[in-house]
Amino acid sequence: MRILGIIPARGGSKGVPEKNIKLLGNKPLIAYTINAAKSAKLLTEVIVSSDDSEIIDTTRKYGAKAPFTRPKEMATDKSPSILTVIHALQFFKEKGIAFDAVCLLQPTNPFRTGIFIDDAIKKFIQTKVDSLISVLPVPHKYNPHWVFEPDKNDLLHISTGEDAIISRRQELPKAYYRDGSVYLTKANIVLEKQSLYGNTIGYIEATKDTHVNIDTLEDWEKAEKLLVKLGL
Repeated sequence: MRILGIIPARGGSKGVPEKNIKLLGNKPLIAYTINAAKSAKLLTEVIVSSDDSEIIDTTRKYGAKAPFTRPKEMATDKSPSILTVIHALQFFKEKGIAFDAVCLLQPTNPFRTGIFIDDAIKKFIQTKVDSLISVLPVPHKYNPHWVFEPDKNDLLHISTGEDAIISRRQELPKAYYRDGSVYLTKANIVLEKQSLYGNTIGYIEATKDTHVNIDTLEDWEKAEKLLVKLGL
C-alpha cells in the first residue's frame, strides 16, 4: 500500500507563538515528528505542508520534503485539516503520482515513534477500515455513560440516553478519545467524501505516559518535563 505521510505545519499559531519551529530541548518541535516519520518503514513518502517560508526552511534542514507552499486560505486557525490533506493529494495527482492512503501526523504530538506509526499502518491494512485513529482511554469519571446533558427544562439526563445510570465503574463500557498523534485514511475517502473518517473507523491505543498535545503554554511546559523524563 502506498501511503503519503503529511505533516501539517502552518505559521501564525496563537496558543504557543511560532510553536512548530520553537525549540523543544535542542531542536524545533516539528523535528520530532519529522524524525519519527522518517524512521517509519511503511510510509511511502513524507512531506511537510506549510504556508510559512521559515517553517519550510527549518523542516528541510531536518531532511523533510516540502514540495509546495500551502495556500494561505488553507492555513488559518479555522481551516479544517481535511483541506490540507486534499490539497496534498491533488498536488501529487496532477503530477501523475497516486497514493492509496494518507497518514496525517501533527507536530503538536512530538513523542509518537516510527514504530507506533508502523503499528498503526499494519492494523489499518489488516482491518481494511476506511480510517484508523490513535486514541487514549476516557477517564472513568468522563465516560459518556456517566455524563449528563440538560434538557429544555434544565433537567439532567444521561448523555447515552439510558434511563438508569451504571452504578459500578467496573461495568462501564470502554470509551476512547482521539489523542491526535496519528490519522490514517484511504485516499478515495478523502477525495470523494472529503472526510478523514469514512464509514468504518479503526483505532490503535497510544501510550498515555508519552502523550502530550501542545496547544497552550501549559502543554509546552508538560512537553519539556516529558522530554527530560523520556531522556530525549
